[in-house]
Amino acid sequence: QVQLVESGGGLVQPGGSLRLSCAASGITFSTYHMDWYRQAPGKERELVARTTINGRTTYADSVQGRFTISRDNAKKTVYLQMNGLKPEDTAVYYCRAQRFTLTNDYWGQGTQVTVSS
Repeated sequence: QVQLVESGGGLVQPGGSLRLSCAASGITFSTYHMDWYRQAPGKERELVARTTINGRTTYADSVQGRFTISRDNAKKTVYLQMNGLKPEDTAVYYCRAQRFTLTNDYWGQGTQVTVSS
């Protein structure tokens, strides 16, 4: 059974930092591209950051320079370090695993991030 379990969300003041984690089980982690998405109330889910099986990373323009995605294949975990948080970063953050062959696709349940003073 495949599971993606996110953690690390919470309430933080503007300018603060959070580190999200997504622990995977039931998959060969090193063969999956790993993404972080987010969905704010009333908005569509959007891709925040991706790390490929080769370790290449891409970011949404809105988070470039503030967020960093990384992966630890030995721990089967992907991280999202979020610095300089803004109120507009408030959303539910989801972890997604996509096999490099594009044949399998799994999502976590999400973790709430709220940026507010």
